Amino acid sequence: MAEKDSNKIHHLLWMLNELSSPYGDCDQKLASYFLQALFCKATDSGHRCYKTLFSPWTTFGHVASNGAMLEALEGEPKLHIIDISNTLCTQWPTFLEALVTRNDDTPHLKLTIMVTTSIVKSVMKEIAPRMEKFARLMGVPFEFNLTKESLGVKEDEAVAVNCIGALRRVDVEERKGIVQMIKSLRPKVVTIVEEEADFSSSRNDFVDCFEECLRFYTIYFDMLEESFAPTSNEKLMLEKECLRSIVRVLACDDEIDHGGYSERREKGTQWSQRLRESCFSPVSYSDDVVDDVKALLKRYRAGWSLSIPTTDDSGIYLRWKDEPVIWGSVWKP
Repeated sequence: MAEKDSNKIHHLLWMLNELSSPYGDCDQKLASYFLQALFCKATDSGHRCYKTLFSPWTTFGHVASNGAMLEALEGEPKLHIIDISNTLCTQWPTFLEALVTRNDDTPHLKLTIMVTTSIVKSVMKEIAPRMEKFARLMGVPFEFNLTKESLGVKEDEAVAVNCIGALRRVDVEERKGIVQMIKSLRPKVVTIVEEEADFSSSRNDFVDCFEECLRFYTIYFDMLEESFAPTSNEKLMLEKECLRSIVRVLACDDEIDHGGYSERREKGTQWSQRLRESCFSPVSYSDDVVDDVKALLKRYRAGWSLSIPTTDDSGIYLRWKDEPVIWGSVWKP
């Protein structure tokens, strides 16, 4: 790495990856964490990686959705995951690893990434060969596709649709159409994860919208304050991103900006109603998946908890200091 030999760096990192595991013994865990740091160094992704280590804000959805998809697709020889998310493939290495360990005969996996912006497309073109190399190392027959329209679903594929933090980008009036499009794919399972805020029903009442926006970002800033050092550059970056979001919510009406983002978030109950109206049925998370999420939260500082509503089976909630901040759910048509 000091010699800046990129070919040698990538070869050694992928070789080391075979010897490390976050679930192994002490040496394997240590190798895994140092490998992650070296990978971030080699790919200049340290800032993005570092900010996720202090909060389960993103990893909560990864663990819950991966567990639900693995269970729903158990025993299928050909899998097709359609990823409509904003995670830039950070979700999939652990899925591939779990796919190998859970199955005697590793299934063929086709991963189709829906490209929403030109920026995402350029980033994903760089990530694609790394995903393909990782799949080869894991021994997973793998096909990787980037698309804006054609999804290439085949009759013999078991389809899963994964939506993490992406549906809020869609204009409110078009969301029913998106849900119908997902249904037309006849998926075995649909996973949806969204931030628990309502910037939609209040969009015509500025005071209500202001109060909801203030409520949500007060919780978020409190989480940042307790998760990062006061002078943290990462904390400052996240706060600046919040500023852009707040401006889009309160000052940009229903416009979708040039990055393709809408800020009209909706709560889990609103998404649940829309999905039920389109004849989707909720699927409860299994005890194993819930246990995995609880184990994840134990890795972070006190204040994080998991909430499972007793009166409704349409989802689970990540909470910060007892306030719901992320909603995760599983559905089938």
